[in-house]
Amino acid sequence: MSTATPPAPAKTGPAASSERRDSLAFIIDEEGSIRQFVSLILQGSGVDTIEFIDGASFRGANATRPPDLVFINVNLEVHDAVHSIETLSKASYAGAVQLMSSRGSAVLDTVRQAGEAMKLRMLPPLKKPFETASIQKIIAELKIGHGPPPSNVKVTLAEALKNNWVEFWYQPKVDLRRKQLAGAEAFARVSHPQHGILLPGTFMPDADDASIHTLAEKALVSALQSGLKLSKFGVNLRIAINVPVACLTKLPVEKIVREHRPQVDEWPGLIIDVSESQIITDLALANDLGKKLSEHNVRLAIDDFGKGYASLTKLKELPFAEMKLDRSFVVGCGTDKVHAPICKTVIDLAHSFGALAVGIGLEKASDTMALISMGCDLGQGFLFGQPLPQERFISLLKQRVTVRPAAAAAPAAGAAPVAPALQGA
Repeated sequence: MSTATPPAPAKTGPAASSERRDSLAFIIDEEGSIRQFVSLILQGSGVDTIEFIDGASFRGANATRPPDLVFINVNLEVHDAVHSIETLSKASYAGAVQLMSSRGSAVLDTVRQAGEAMKLRMLPPLKKPFETASIQKIIAELKIGHGPPPSNVKVTLAEALKNNWVEFWYQPKVDLRRKQLAGAEAFARVSHPQHGILLPGTFMPDADDASIHTLAEKALVSALQSGLKLSKFGVNLRIAINVPVACLTKLPVEKIVREHRPQVDEWPGLIIDVSESQIITDLALANDLGKKLSEHNVRLAIDDFGKGYASLTKLKELPFAEMKLDRSFVVGCGTDKVHAPICKTVIDLAHSFGALAVGIGLEKASDTMALISMGCDLGQGFLFGQPLPQERFISLLKQRVTVRPAAAAAPAAGAAPVAPALQGA
């Protein structure tokens, strides 16, 4: 965006054309982790993003499309933020401006008042560090992005599969100690032509066995194809999918992996999540499946783990590469005197079997810091990013990931989308 070629003002009200286009946000911040964190949340909510490493790069860019929202970091050089605001004003920018800073409120107020004097729409400043909910609130109040899915719509999984409405979205999984991207998990979504993006609660209840089997096979193929796309630009991530045990015993996993896996030496393989309730009662089956799948670089993970940990403490080995803590124990583990010791016990149990411990459903920095202090290996949740459509996820990684070869004991890792609340931890 430059003063020589100002973009058209951001649209307000109904779209000028019938062509659907996602909202757009600019993010101006010297800290890469902040840009990544905000981008992940925005993109997960249907808002495209363009990142700028500083005000100068923003002011020198020629935007072909006006943003609906601009995030501007206020650093020690306050005049830089003011200069960017002047650029927006001269371009007759009609969208919203969100200031953010780790500096005092007096500095933020000075810049905000400068923007208001230029007749810009200045939102209440964000004080760093901030969490996911702060960005989600801004998106909701501005009514940009795709918004929450409708709660009263019901479609069958069979209908969704028949009409090719099913797609897979990917959520980042982060190495908590290194603060690096360590993998991703795939989640099924339905892209309905009238109702938009629908969550599993809309289409999974009462799904018939044949449809669940088809969905599991599609998830496996999609994960392998995504891995192939990522490998083409040097990114090798271990992707996880959820498959019911009943389907896993029937799926031709060997054939599917052979046909679709990335042909790279450092391919880190796949993770297949099976729920604790399905596997805990038949550990012999789990062992058989684990040995069979490991021959093809596919490993099992036990999902929503915690309630049945006592039954495993006497075993000598388990076929799981990961144990994912039940989110009901993770939420509040930073302060809850009941949940915290359970999390610590499960983490220690995972390590005793040579498995990685994964905290899921992380939304608060306090819970994440508690898990790190307990020795938890990996984490995922809205704190690190919402699930993203495959192309968005891959596009985001293309922008920022520098990948190291996969280590023998852990998934391949690259530059991490890390919440600002964890910086310096």
